[in-house]
Amino acid sequence: MDARDLLQRVLRLEGKGYGAYKDLKGRYRFEDFELIIDKVQADPFAPPSLFRLRIFSDRAQLPAWAYANPSRQIGLENFLAWVAEKEARRLTKRLGTGKGGLILVHGPGQEMFRRTAVEVGPEGEIELRFFVGLPAAGRRILAKEARKLLLETLPLLAKALFYENLPRDLLKRFVETNEDADFLRTRLKELGLIAFVADGSILPRASGVDPRPARGAVPFKAPESLAVEVELPHRGRVRGLGIRPGVTLIVGGGFHGKSTLLRALELGVYNHVPDDGRELVVTEPSAVKIRAEDGRQITGVNISPFIGRLPFGKDTTSFSTPCASGSTSQAANIMEALEMGARVFLIDEDTSATNFMIRDARMQALISKEKEPIIPYLDRVRELYEKFGVSSILVIGGSGDYLEVADTVIAMDHYLPVDVTQRAREVVKEFPLARKREVEGPFSLPAPRRFAPQSFPRDRKGPRAKALDRILWGREQIDLGALEQLVDRDQTNAMAYALEILAERLSRGDNLPEAVSKICEEVEREGLHRLSPLPRGDLAAFRPFELAGALNRLRSLKIRHD
Repeated sequence: MDARDLLQRVLRLEGKGYGAYKDLKGRYRFEDFELIIDKVQADPFAPPSLFRLRIFSDRAQLPAWAYANPSRQIGLENFLAWVAEKEARRLTKRLGTGKGGLILVHGPGQEMFRRTAVEVGPEGEIELRFFVGLPAAGRRILAKEARKLLLETLPLLAKALFYENLPRDLLKRFVETNEDADFLRTRLKELGLIAFVADGSILPRASGVDPRPARGAVPFKAPESLAVEVELPHRGRVRGLGIRPGVTLIVGGGFHGKSTLLRALELGVYNHVPDDGRELVVTEPSAVKIRAEDGRQITGVNISPFIGRLPFGKDTTSFSTPCASGSTSQAANIMEALEMGARVFLIDEDTSATNFMIRDARMQALISKEKEPIIPYLDRVRELYEKFGVSSILVIGGSGDYLEVADTVIAMDHYLPVDVTQRAREVVKEFPLARKREVEGPFSLPAPRRFAPQSFPRDRKGPRAKALDRILWGREQIDLGALEQLVDRDQTNAMAYALEILAERLSRGDNLPEAVSKICEEVEREGLHRLSPLPRGDLAAFRPFELAGALNRLRSLKIRHD
């Protein structure tokens, strides 16, 4: 079918009930592109209809260099989604009731990763996946408005993605920024680093709810003693702060940028769009932010390396609770991350349980070890690195005892880093520890867990993302608020689909790491569309740690004992 067939179909719908819009499903060939209507909303107030535009390569005219490898392709796709989102907002005009006239493209925020809004094919063809609100008056079809929307407005959206109409300098910057960041991240191990922060980076954000760079912020500059230089494909030689494996402390006075630096490192597992300020802040991909999380569900987690001998003989080698304390939740978060293969922990003293992080000499003298089941992180942090190669980067403002175990100490002073490692060692000598190390037995990595088939809600709709930090599954609400490295609602959407597949694999007997790994490998190989029965433009790449983290917070979860 072609544009003329679409016109005839639309005009025949005038005044009919909204359900008649379903007759429009199908493919329509225009001169420069193909319009595909995959799903039509049930009524004007329902979630909008699923549309695609396939722009032919000979019309798109994208330069081959811009998608010559996966890294460049992801940069290009994020750029095209960014362009399409802005054009869709410009073209959206309210038509009738409900969502009529809406054109919605899910473009990138400050982070760049693979998403389904735009896909560039091997020959340079473009597929744009987006959402449309078909116009109606009440629940009666407005055919003239629909004709204008489908046959006049949507072609303008397609034309905005023709290379001749694109801001080419910005396209080049998206592509090169993404490739430089990927290249730098692959070089971390060779450079002997777990993270890198380039000189000139802008780390502060505009506000707690605005992730754009703060105006007038102090550009980052590494101290000479911690500076590393690296040659990038496009930026050339870049200097910056190199953070080496081991135990790194970020210290300094309040409001001097300690948590700001840690937050940049947390999100350094992703690439960033041009002008974000953190384009060359990169972190080891398996870095996981760890925090206390009072009230969370814990199911069958071995927290005994940190907590043992609970009152009334409660087992901590397979610990479960529907309402964890600060210390038990933080211990569980660490052990769950280790189960999934985390190699770097990012910890802020401000969001940690105090009694999990430290027990000082005076408290040791007051409360004997026999009456304290918690082994502080202070007493395990070096063992984690020396025995298992798991590094820690910690923001410390009040627990000077951590100076004793640190390899590197970075002081933030007016948002600039200062190497105070040598001074910290002098302080350690001047003020020797009076506390005793509280360790009972060696640290052991957790065994992979398996879960019972009855763990998973039986709901025909399956899991659904309700917000960035919430998934609804049957009557269960999964709270993702403590998974601070989730940044995009489309990631949560994709994870909701993945949870249903994960439940199937776990019900067949796979353990959690192998089941999550298989899903992530399939998504990497086949694309995010593997998760959804219909092509959708609202899915984005997620990490195995957040997918496992979502499952771990399911309150109906039960350990498999067979």
